[in-house]
Amino acid sequence: MTWTERRFARNGAIELAHDRLQEGTDGEPLLLVMGLAVSRYWWPGELCAAFADAGFAVARYDQRDAGESTRLPKPAARGNPFAALAAGRGAAYTAEDMADDAVAVMDALGWESAHLFGHSLGGVVAQRVALRHPDRVRTLTSSAALPSDVGGLGAFRHLRLPTLAKFARVKPAGDREGRIAAGLAVARLCASPGYPFDEAEARERITADVDTGIADPDAQSRQIGARWSGPPLSELRVPTLVLHGTDDPLLKPSAGRATAAAIRDAHLVLQPGVGHDIPRERHAAVAAEVRALADRARVGGRP
Repeated sequence: MTWTERRFARNGAIELAHDRLQEGTDGEPLLLVMGLAVSRYWWPGELCAAFADAGFAVARYDQRDAGESTRLPKPAARGNPFAALAAGRGAAYTAEDMADDAVAVMDALGWESAHLFGHSLGGVVAQRVALRHPDRVRTLTSSAALPSDVGGLGAFRHLRLPTLAKFARVKPAGDREGRIAAGLAVARLCASPGYPFDEAEARERITADVDTGIADPDAQSRQIGARWSGPPLSELRVPTLVLHGTDDPLLKPSAGRATAAAIRDAHLVLQPGVGHDIPRERHAAVAAEVRALADRARVGGRP
C-alpha cells in the first residue's frame, strides 16, 4: 500500500495537506475525514486498503489545525476543549469553514463529487459537508459521531462523562516520548472492548503525528468550538450510513441513533464490541457496508 506525495489544497489562507492511495485509483472517489485535531495518519492502513479493494479511490486529508495543514497561532490563554464544546462557539473559524475545507480538497483532487467517510468529529464535519454542498457528496458515512446539529450542552447527553474525566487527566507532555505515551493512553481509552488492542498499530499512527492531536488542546478547542449556523440534519438528502459501536467509551449509541433518526432513509449499523475506533477485525465489514451504500445510491440515481 503506497500513498502519493503530500500535496496542499487551499481554502482562502488555509492550506490543507492531503494524499491519495496509489492502489485503486480507477475506483469511485472516497474522501476520509478524521476526528478531533488528529492527522490523516490516524486512518488505519488496512482499512484504507479494504476500501480500495471494495472499488474506491481513497484520499485523506488533515483538517485545519491538525497534521501538516495550516495551524492557527496559539492564543495567550490556553483553551479547554470541553469548555469549548459546552459553549458551542469558537472565534477562530466556523464549522462552515471546516466543511468548505473538504470541498477544497476535492477540488484539488479534481473530484466533482465523492463519497465521504467521517469518523468522530470527522463524521460531524462530513454531515455538514453533505448539508452545505449536497451536489458534491455521493454518499455519506458517519462513524462514531454526534449529530451535527446538536451543539453546546445538548451534546453532553450523548457523552460518557467518566471517559471525559479520564481524557482530561491525560496531559500533553513536552518531549516526544511523553507525547507518544499520552497518545497511547488516549488510544487505549478509545479502544474497542470486544477486540484486542493493537498497540503496534496505534504506536505507528501516533508516532506519525506527535505534534498535533492531544498535544494541542488549543487546536482541539478551536475545532470542537467552531459554530455551525447551517441547516439541521432533517434537511439532509444524501444517502447515509451511520456506524456506531455499542461499546463506544466516549459517545453513547444514542448519538448514532439520533443521527440516523434525523436523516431520512439513513441506514444505522450498531457494531457490538466496537468502541470509539475501527478495529482491524471490522475493516472488511465496514468497507463492505460503504460499498453497499454506494451501490444502493447508484440504483437510486445518485452518481
